[in-house]
Amino acid sequence: MTDRNIPVTEDELHAYVDNELPAERRGDVEAWLASHPDDAARVQSWRAMAEALHARYDSVVDEAVPKRLEIERLVQQPRRWVYGAIAATLAAFVVGGSVGWLVRGATAGPSAFQNLTVHAIEAHRLYVVEVRHPVEVPGNERSHLQQWLTKRCGWVVRAPELAGLKLVGGRLLPGSAGPASFMMYESASGERFTIYTAKSEAGATQMRYSAQGNESALFWADRGVAYVVSGVGDRGRLTQIAQAVYDQMEKKGG
Repeated sequence: MTDRNIPVTEDELHAYVDNELPAERRGDVEAWLASHPDDAARVQSWRAMAEALHARYDSVVDEAVPKRLEIERLVQQPRRWVYGAIAATLAAFVVGGSVGWLVRGATAGPSAFQNLTVHAIEAHRLYVVEVRHPVEVPGNERSHLQQWLTKRCGWVVRAPELAGLKLVGGRLLPGSAGPASFMMYESASGERFTIYTAKSEAGATQMRYSAQGNESALFWADRGVAYVVSGVGDRGRLTQIAQAVYDQMEKKGG
């Protein structure tokens, strides 16, 4: 039994492209793609990449093993030739049997992306609905907030100036690999956005988009720190905010 209301995960999208998705879930994924044009475009790009890889390398996979690579000949060759032959054989195997995983590796985010985004969106959902206690340190104490979070987190935490948004404040949160900083902003209409930062093994990554229910987020990493900007609304608005955050962090060096 499946539930069409369950959001489709990135793993399911890759399984759909690779024809490895369970039959009972396929209809749900297709319905999801019909109403989520961004995901549909990503799926189409992955398929195009897979087709290009097949077109480029399938002829190599179907070729007969050269005489010089036959096992009987290899065991009689000097060791340096054995190493080269093994490498060539492994390369042929990877190309032939793992095109789907090549595409997956080129497009799927690392586990850090998934984990941090989940934590950030959970924190966003938990605190944006709070009226009296959305933050620990209010926005009118911006300098203290930045100094406190920087000291506790171990990297430079800044509360950027965002056009059309007021800093509500921030708080310290536990992360999967140590402390995390959390800052909240609010528009004149009451719409709230949050910035979650935590340590990341990735030195630098491009922005990656994720959506969970009504909430969406943009993730990137720079200088060993991951940033997740979360909110509810159209992707264009969220992208503008995330770009403003990125530009200020880049300009100020952290």
